[in-house]
Amino acid sequence: MKTPLYTALVHHAEGNYHSFHVPGHHNGDVFFDEAKTLFESILKIDVTELTGLDDLHEPSGIIKEAQDLTSKLYGSKESFFLVNGSTVGNLAMILSVCQPGDHLLVQRNCHKSVFHAIELSGAHPVFLTPEVDETLAVPTHILQETVKEAISKYPSAKALMLTYPNYYGHAVNLTPIIAEAHKYNIPVLVDEAHGAHFVLNGPFPPQALQAGADVVVQSAHKTLPAMTMGSYLHLNSGRINRDRLSHYLTMLQSSSPSYPIMASLDLARAYAEEIIKTNHITNIEKELIEMKKLFLKIKGVEIIEPADPGIRQDPLKLCLRSKRGHSGYQLKNIFEANGVHPELADEKQVLFILPLGGKSRLSSELIKRIDKEINDRPAENGSQSRIELPFEKVTTLPYEKNILSSFKKECVPFSRAAGRISSEQVIPYPPGIPLIMAGERITKESICQLTRLVELKAHIQGGIQLKHKQLSVYMEEEKS
Repeated sequence: MKTPLYTALVHHAEGNYHSFHVPGHHNGDVFFDEAKTLFESILKIDVTELTGLDDLHEPSGIIKEAQDLTSKLYGSKESFFLVNGSTVGNLAMILSVCQPGDHLLVQRNCHKSVFHAIELSGAHPVFLTPEVDETLAVPTHILQETVKEAISKYPSAKALMLTYPNYYGHAVNLTPIIAEAHKYNIPVLVDEAHGAHFVLNGPFPPQALQAGADVVVQSAHKTLPAMTMGSYLHLNSGRINRDRLSHYLTMLQSSSPSYPIMASLDLARAYAEEIIKTNHITNIEKELIEMKKLFLKIKGVEIIEPADPGIRQDPLKLCLRSKRGHSGYQLKNIFEANGVHPELADEKQVLFILPLGGKSRLSSELIKRIDKEINDRPAENGSQSRIELPFEKVTTLPYEKNILSSFKKECVPFSRAAGRISSEQVIPYPPGIPLIMAGERITKESICQLTRLVELKAHIQGGIQLKHKQLSVYMEEEKS
């Protein structure tokens, strides 16, 4: 299997060259002794744009070859390596289509980076309310009817921004939604952060590229064996200005991109390609089934899957819920106390991301320990209400940014925040989806959910006053 970038870095490391260039560790020669053992091998390939090692921002050699191999595997017109995560891909693709004042149709349960991109672009977001799965009580996907309604109200929208799958691995058929947007020549941008492995086919949902998406961003580091921050961006149509997109990638990505991260993207593509060519996907599917059976030996938990028959569940995602009434946060604490680290917890359940291969398994002794602790630990009292989203399917912010900037701000208790305009983002993390957005009118339902999350000691990104149950809001009645 070809790995042009990784192979070139290995050959460079084996050459034992004298380093009189950045980075300052000089091929690992200058480094803290106590950490050398762990870092030494990776430092040998942590280099810079030396002769023969190409340049991410103007690729013409091994990086271009590695990107071309990625494009061929995924079936895109062109693929780009991202060393700043899917975040930089979301920023670049939105900036490439939106100018200040433009409307962007955006799925409300997108990642915070999407809303940061909207803010940077100066675009006006039009929010499309997703459906909520009744079993898991999490937002999932948007309906074709919602897209139709949004386009009828905003026919000049510059793009439609979707998340596929959601964090929990829920995927739906995107083809009719994308076709609806394309009727009006509206490009479709997809944050497929959790779907880089969909290229394997088999038991996995189809890729957004197969459904006709114009640009797709994938976090290779989430489900493929790539280093953290290693992601792909796939360009798939002429509806997007390629040069403008490339310009923003160059502007937003580091001018000193990490070669180890880029090499891991090269390797992750080769890993996926090897699975396809050797038809190893059948064995992986069996391994995933066996891993789920191991988790089910913990008698105090059950596997939770979406109720909607139109949702296809990614088999790499495993949701467990306590049979004894523990919150997802309690369950997460029990697993972590026994050396098992899940991806995230919410009020009701805990989410695990299973590996594509690997040898790590839960031992019988570990399963018994976890089960005993679930059985012995009392469940904390607390409501686990369903998530409340806007009744209207297409909504906008009540004020434009330039008007909001004329308002003063104040901190108010949660009890007095409903009905006010939030001046800050409130983001449970993970999954990184804003519960309350800056500029959004705060609802009683979101305050109830936020109160529960604070009481459950969930990790929330926002103002420092959140732990004191206070929010920063705008004073609409008094302009500065």
